[in-house]
Amino acid sequence: MKERILVVDDERNLLMVVKDYLLIEGYEVYTAENGRRALEIFQEVKPDFLILDLMLPDISGEEVCKKIRSEGDTPILMLTAKTSEDDKVEGLYIGADDYMTKPFSPRELVGRVRAILRRTKGSGVSDILEFNEGDLSIDIPKHLVKKAGAEVSLTPNEFKILLTLAQNPRRVFTRAQLTELAFGFDFEGYDRTVDTHIKNLRQKIEDNLKEPKYVVTVYGVGYKFLN
Repeated sequence: MKERILVVDDERNLLMVVKDYLLIEGYEVYTAENGRRALEIFQEVKPDFLILDLMLPDISGEEVCKKIRSEGDTPILMLTAKTSEDDKVEGLYIGADDYMTKPFSPRELVGRVRAILRRTKGSGVSDILEFNEGDLSIDIPKHLVKKAGAEVSLTPNEFKILLTLAQNPRRVFTRAQLTELAFGFDFEGYDRTVDTHIKNLRQKIEDNLKEPKYVVTVYGVGYKFLN
């Protein structure tokens, strides 16, 4: 069962980026742009982890943290633009498990989430993905892909694209989303580069290039993974 993460931040662009990175890692993600909605969603879904911005437009992040902490021990990672040591100490004092200042690396944030969950309850995300009774398998820690039991040699970028799609089956990704999620914000290439990687990837994992059963084109939009 996927672990549920609630991300609370009033910066919508940041909220969507964090959500996408967490989805890639296989988590179930919920979002809220203010404190009241965050508390409502928290009661509805009982998330396994909370990523919480301190500077919210209605109820402060500190108050949300205190309210949630009074009801249980859900791990909380705080986000804030405040950088003083006193602010960090205060955040930890009211119940946060970790603290990150903006701007931050989404990849580092995901790493911290994974580490805290592993420490508090063990990770619920599988390290090996299998499809069609083992016809295709992806060993995430080893960066190893097998097709019909034989190892497939993928470039790092091909692996990143395949993993992004496979961890979010049937979700359609645009070229721009795949570029950002697989290669990062600092990638300076043209987003059509993704098409070349997809073509090469299909040649390695598909039985029939004319009728792919894994990486499928959604015309006019992008690509999705069929499971």
